[in-house]
Amino acid sequence: MHIDWAALGQVFGVSLVVTVGLVGVFTLGIVGTSRKPEAAGATSATSAADAGGSTALARTGAYACFALCAAAVGYGIYLIVA
Repeated sequence: MHIDWAALGQVFGVSLVVTVGLVGVFTLGIVGTSRKPEAAGATSATSAADAGGSTALARTGAYACFALCAAAVGYGIYLIVA
């Protein structure tokens, strides 16, 4: 029996990088959805408006992160099935 150690190492390396990257993207999604607006005692209307826009931007980025995770999982399933 012959084991191609170079190919095994390459598969290990790619798997490690993709796993760490996917966990990182999912973590960014969790952080983006858990972001709360500024405190209710905001001193001006502009800071309240900025907080709303910032929260909306964070939530949109979080949804993009979750979509990227779903796409990566779907691609992995496609590779297994194909």
